[in-house]
Amino acid sequence: MADITRRLGWRHLRGAPTAHIRHHRSGKLAHDGPGLSFWYRSLTAALSEVPVDDRELAMTFHARTADFQDVAVQATVTYRISDPAVAAARLDFSIDPDTGGWRGAPLEQLGTLLTETAQQHALDVLARTPLSAALVDGVASVRERVAAGLSAEPRPPATGIEVVAVRVVALRPEPEVERALRTPAREQIQQEADRATYERRAVAVERERTIAENELASKIELARREEQLVEQRGTNTRREAEESAAADKVRADAEASRTVRLAEAEAARSVKLAEAEAARAVKLAEAEASRAVKLAEAEADKQVRLGDAEARRTERLAEAEAARAVRLARAEAEAAREVGEARAQAQAAWLRVHAEVDVATLHALTGTRLAENLPHIDSVTVSPDVLTGLLARLGAGGRE
Repeated sequence: MADITRRLGWRHLRGAPTAHIRHHRSGKLAHDGPGLSFWYRSLTAALSEVPVDDRELAMTFHARTADFQDVAVQATVTYRISDPAVAAARLDFSIDPDTGGWRGAPLEQLGTLLTETAQQHALDVLARTPLSAALVDGVASVRERVAAGLSAEPRPPATGIEVVAVRVVALRPEPEVERALRTPAREQIQQEADRATYERRAVAVERERTIAENELASKIELARREEQLVEQRGTNTRREAEESAAADKVRADAEASRTVRLAEAEAARSVKLAEAEAARAVKLAEAEASRAVKLAEAEADKQVRLGDAEARRTERLAEAEAARAVRLARAEAEAAREVGEARAQAQAAWLRVHAEVDVATLHALTGTRLAENLPHIDSVTVSPDVLTGLLARLGAGGRE
């Protein structure tokens, strides 16, 4: 479809290289050719767009063979419009000046024309061909007949159409007929498969027998070699025992010789050790005696020095203890004197205070001191007799 652009009442058309554009203005041809680009006014323009590229037309139709069997034909026709002027005159390829779309359906008309023409020639050839021959050679014969019929048909060239190629994709019978036709071939294939299976089984049985014979021969050979191996093992065991006995004898002789040499060496070492121990004991005894003498002399000197130092330390300690006792006695005497003076002053002050107080206050203070020194009393029970006596005394005291 051409591209149309609007500008202030004008229209601009830009066609594709595979589209032939015909522009009539006021009944006269103004532009004619593929891939054009021009300005026009939509009110005075008549436009046609004819595709000139190769186009594929797929078709599927049913036909009947000579033995009245229905078959489906799938074919493809390749065509192109070789004369755009004739095609535009015979078919409606006009486009809308504003949108660029076809006003009609010209390609559908072409497809109908080619489909019906090809179907007519295919039906003609299949109607005289049996089903078996149609399935074997039908594709080639139908293709040739359709191509020849379309080439000889006057209508397509008169419309400006050129048929480029014809292809028949498939020619199929009905599903039931196709299954029936496949049955003999399937049976034959199954028989071939069964025969191959039987042959394979026979070959497998023969190979299994050969394998079993080979296994039996292998077992016999293994048994024979195992017998030889047992004999060889017995011989090797005897040889190993003899060699082991000889080796044990050699080891025993060597061990005895080594033991004798070790005993002699141990005896010589013991004698040397005893002599060395005796010499060392003598040296140790002499050294111990010399050390004991030196220790005795040193101990005597130390005791003398310690006696003098202890006497001096005891004398100093006695003097220090006597001085401390004198200081403590003086301090205790001074403290006792000060405590006595303080008690005397406190007693004198207490007596002066009580001398100035009346008798009732003294009685109250005495009661207070007495109460402080009494034991704790939880409860006091006052009988009516005691209470009567106390009230009587208080009344008598008030009158006096």
